[in-house]
Amino acid sequence: MAETASNSAPSTSTTAEAPAPQETKKTTEAPVRWADMEDEASEEPSTSSEDKGAPELGVENLKIDESKKINKFLDEPEDSNIKAVTSGETPYTSAFTFEELNLSPELLKGLYVEMKFEKPSKIQAISLPMILTPPHLDLIAQAHNGSGKTTCFTLGMLSRVDPNLKAPQALCICPTRELAIQNLEVLRKMGKHTGITSECAIPMDSSNYIPINKRAPVIAQVVIGTPGTIKKWMSAKKLGVSNVKILVFDEADHMLAEDGFKDDSLRIMRDIEKMSSHCQVLLFSATFSDTVKNFVSKIVKRDHNQLFVKKEELSLESVKQYKVNVPDELSKVMVIKDRILEFGERLGQTIIFVRTRNSASMLHKALVEFGYDVTTIQGALNQAERDKIVKEFKDGLTQVLISTDLLARGFDQQQVNLVINYDLPVKHDNRVEPDCEVYLHRIGRAGRFGRKGAVFNLLCGDMDQMIISKIENHFDSKIAEVKPSLCVVLVQVHTFFFFCYHIHMIAFHNIVLGW
Repeated sequence: MAETASNSAPSTSTTAEAPAPQETKKTTEAPVRWADMEDEASEEPSTSSEDKGAPELGVENLKIDESKKINKFLDEPEDSNIKAVTSGETPYTSAFTFEELNLSPELLKGLYVEMKFEKPSKIQAISLPMILTPPHLDLIAQAHNGSGKTTCFTLGMLSRVDPNLKAPQALCICPTRELAIQNLEVLRKMGKHTGITSECAIPMDSSNYIPINKRAPVIAQVVIGTPGTIKKWMSAKKLGVSNVKILVFDEADHMLAEDGFKDDSLRIMRDIEKMSSHCQVLLFSATFSDTVKNFVSKIVKRDHNQLFVKKEELSLESVKQYKVNVPDELSKVMVIKDRILEFGERLGQTIIFVRTRNSASMLHKALVEFGYDVTTIQGALNQAERDKIVKEFKDGLTQVLISTDLLARGFDQQQVNLVINYDLPVKHDNRVEPDCEVYLHRIGRAGRFGRKGAVFNLLCGDMDQMIISKIENHFDSKIAEVKPSLCVVLVQVHTFFFFCYHIHMIAFHNIVLGW
């Protein structure tokens, strides 16, 4: 697993051909995340820039460009140019249907009955044959947020497990406990009819804590968790890995970044390699910096496959982005209250991203005082509180969630159609530089699987203006500037399109599926 790039076997580079899809600038270092950092006593000075010549956008300008329209067929994303680089002599053919993957009847039932899938998305059609076809080469895969990556590795794990062997055979490592829980829920739903057992390896709060020496050996066939807990279980010999066939890293760019979970991740990989030399490694993420990409290519096996979406296609064209200039912090709160949330609750659910814990607490208090029922999640909460907040939001009991970047990656809630960047994401070690990867992950929370979504970036002062300009240059995409008074109109228009989308879905199911 620790082969160098210089030893790589000849590989072929092709632009992958795939069936019509169903579902759905370069950064030098993966940055330290601002999430959960406390505010400093002093703030950067800002200058008022309200109404800086922002155009009065008409309704005709608010529609998504049809030439870039994502959901041309229900939830399908636009056909992307996915570059596939394969190793060895194994031929791979994209799968037009799930049946072509030789899945068990139990798995097919899970896909069709439980998951309500009809056919593979483009990323699934290309990657699943690579995952499931012997000799089961390692895979590095990058694809859009909401394109179906979770299904790729979840289905891959379930397919590789022998239901008769009561021992861990598949591991999935995630950066946060919330993402681990979410992935476990997807796996259990998809594998409902298979009898495959699973367990979540995440830190427990004091009320549920079990000393490691009193914990029974893990016999679950699939284990999904965070790197620290999985490494702890392995070190204590509670999690045996001699039968592990497949190892997955979700949000792999963060898992293998210098400031992420690199040390724990590498330790897990090397310990598994000692016990199970033929273990297949899958690395999935929406973003890979060149630094991480080069490092990853050195730690996977010599023969491995790669899937990458062209960088310029990573911006989510299904999400309409706006920037709103305000003179001060209070004005940010008032724009959210008076211009966005009043109508946004009709559109679906809303996530408001802030940079620090203190900002989250301040905004939460302000909105509650204005009568809004909002919830807030950040790293200072204990595990039980975080789980409760996420569950309530996923169940639709709350409509507005304030979050640090704890939920910027991988959090999947299809009813989120509105994202507000209360604070723009910046690099931890350089406040004047935007964290473009985090920005991409944030806006990816809206418009999941090609649905319509909107993002409002609240700008306060020249520093924010400079940061948003750098984000625009990075993605080569101009973000429309609007006056605060127009936010209401924008949200109303998106509400209309959201309503039309659901009418279209109901009509489709009535006519085609006979519902």
